[in-house]
Amino acid sequence: MRAALYARISTHDQQTLGMQVDALAAYISDRGWDVTKQIKDIGSGAKDRPGRESLLKAARRREVDVIVVWRLDRWGRSVADLMTTLRELTDLGVGFVSLTEALDLTTPTGRAMAGLLAIFAEFDREILRERVRAGIAQARKEGRRHGRPPTASLKVGEVLRLKAEQMSHAEIARRLAIGRTSVRRIVAEGR
Repeated sequence: MRAALYARISTHDQQTLGMQVDALAAYISDRGWDVTKQIKDIGSGAKDRPGRESLLKAARRREVDVIVVWRLDRWGRSVADLMTTLRELTDLGVGFVSLTEALDLTTPTGRAMAGLLAIFAEFDREILRERVRAGIAQARKEGRRHGRPPTASLKVGEVLRLKAEQMSHAEIARRLAIGRTSVRRIVAEGR
């Protein structure tokens, strides 16, 4: 099988990259698979992961048969993201192995575990939705606003004054630290 190893570290965790790569390579070798891709991403989990994206593209092109990672949190940004990518890999016929959690989607047991993870992820999303709805209902009941604070609407006078001085929308937005779309909306409504 053509295996790709994926290692990711945050900038605060530099010392574990070599350990991850060594463990992943040893596992792939023990299984008798060939390492065809070795991807290393460095950076926060919330930011873009160019290596992971290139690996997903390789999987879509059928260039790899299995992806091996150190831990699930090294691969997925969230439970929902993890389940989406695992489902896509499964649909593509690409295996997925997480060493630390002993999750191997190349086996029937691993696929069953992934199914359970999907159930828990859906349960987690439903609980979150219910909490959000309850919070919004409570805020309305108490007469409190919810959602994004009204920053641009508090600066209508300043926007109109600066526009009257022939300042561009972009410059107004920069100066007042609001979005250009908000500036355009305020100017359009102010006429």
